[in-house]
Amino acid sequence: MTYQVAHRPLGALTELLGHVDAVHGVYYLLMHGVFALWDGGLWALRLPSLAATVLAAAGVAAIAHRLAGERAALLAGAAYAVAPPVQMYAQEGRSYALVAAAVIWATYLLVRECWAAYAVVLALGCWLHEFAVLALLAHGFGAWRSRAWRWCAGAVGAALVPLVLVSAGQAQQQLGWLGRPKWTDWAAYAVIAGAALLLARGVPQRELVRVALPLTLVPPGLLLAVSLVHPLYVDRYVLYALAGPALLAGARLAAGGWVAWGVAGALLVPSGFWAEWLRTPESRKDDVLAVAAAVRAEARPGDAVLFMPSRRREWLLSSPRGYGDLRDIALDRSPAASGTLWGTELPAPELRARLLAAPRVLVLLDPADQPVDPYPLEALKRQTLAAHFDLCRISPVPGARLAVFAAPGTCDQGVFGK
Repeated sequence: MTYQVAHRPLGALTELLGHVDAVHGVYYLLMHGVFALWDGGLWALRLPSLAATVLAAAGVAAIAHRLAGERAALLAGAAYAVAPPVQMYAQEGRSYALVAAAVIWATYLLVRECWAAYAVVLALGCWLHEFAVLALLAHGFGAWRSRAWRWCAGAVGAALVPLVLVSAGQAQQQLGWLGRPKWTDWAAYAVIAGAALLLARGVPQRELVRVALPLTLVPPGLLLAVSLVHPLYVDRYVLYALAGPALLAGARLAAGGWVAWGVAGALLVPSGFWAEWLRTPESRKDDVLAVAAAVRAEARPGDAVLFMPSRRREWLLSSPRGYGDLRDIALDRSPAASGTLWGTELPAPELRARLLAAPRVLVLLDPADQPVDPYPLEALKRQTLAAHFDLCRISPVPGARLAVFAAPGTCDQGVFGK
């Protein structure tokens, strides 16, 4: 999606900014500039994330060097760099690695008490993603007594006001698909928090602990807690919190002891397998080529394709040839023509009429464990299909499901006999 949007003309991209959340808009403008300088395909798409990850690891090392010495710096920077989630977002064309780099270097500037630079860098991170502001709360655990920090916190908050005002009206559209945290989210948080607390007990540099432990615990913990009431949690939103365990691990390993090195060695084994898995198609949340292949294998002349939810039209945009001559039955205006990410869909009456006139519809769905989108048009799609079509079959595809709906009594005709 980033690749396609960033290649639109600047005028069209400016129009798009009114249809996406502000933080994505800022990132699309950044990537438009990158492609204008060098249109290196996927290399150019991933270059900002890779460079930001290297910068973030250097920032972790700089913090550790300041607070715990040279050996801790090397180990902490390496610990951050090899963390599988960090590696994942180092190779994706998304903003999360940049956010992490900004928060980590803001933390370094906090430690150095470079207050003006701290406020600027943290505000930049917050403009790349609003939830970077949770790092400000983590910093406050050790710095709230400082008058200079309180002034910086106020300045960052003031700088965020325009973004908050814009984002408030976009929250339901951009985050309405989120469900409440799963038990796996809580388990992952518990494991990381427990490891951080154990590491902190053996770290002699207490100032490092005062920086690293709140950064580990506060942003993800607070976001998880809020998500019990209003779902907001996705682990990548607080990727920067992994700098905390890396700092603690670096300092603990530098302090020596066979227990610390034994634990580190034991963790390297599953981390190595995880890092290798990240480089396979199975690691991706969806596989657009597999989705297109499944559609191509199932389709026959006259079929329509329907995306539920509409944001999954990105699968078609990423692999348009795989869909052949299938009609995108809900589409009103294309993404480029409408200045949106996924295009605009027909009004409810017209969409319903088109669906009722279709003899057979291939429906592309989220995986079964994902919450359904609550928007009225998505509800209309579900209700119309349930009331007026037979569900012939539904098949899992990596990161998706393909359902085949047909007019009542016609599921066994044609290819359904095979």
